[in-house]
Amino acid sequence: MSYRYMRLILMFDLPMDTTEEKKTYRNFRKFLLSEGFMMHQYSVYSKLLLNDTAAKAMENRLRKNNPKRGNITLLKVTEKQYARMIYLHGARDASIANSDSRIVFLGEEESRES
Repeated sequence: MSYRYMRLILMFDLPMDTTEEKKTYRNFRKFLLSEGFMMHQYSVYSKLLLNDTAAKAMENRLRKNNPKRGNITLLKVTEKQYARMIYLHGARDASIANSDSRIVFLGEEESRES
């Protein structure tokens, strides 16, 4: 079975002038972390997804949890494109959580036995 790994890169700029706006920011950030997004820089997060279908489902969940104020931008790239990212300063996060090595396929053995 062929999989096409995708990266969903999310960039956001939310207002934080009032106590309510700060709470909205914190809740949105907690939502991103609970969905498996990883922070690259302040307000820049990414998530590794199995394929375009999973990316569209994640986009729908983001639409439902949209703070409604500020700017939120999504960029969808293939894992191959993401791997070609150029770092002008700083180092690439080499942790397993930031790679496709953390993906575990379940049920493949069962489908072969059938």
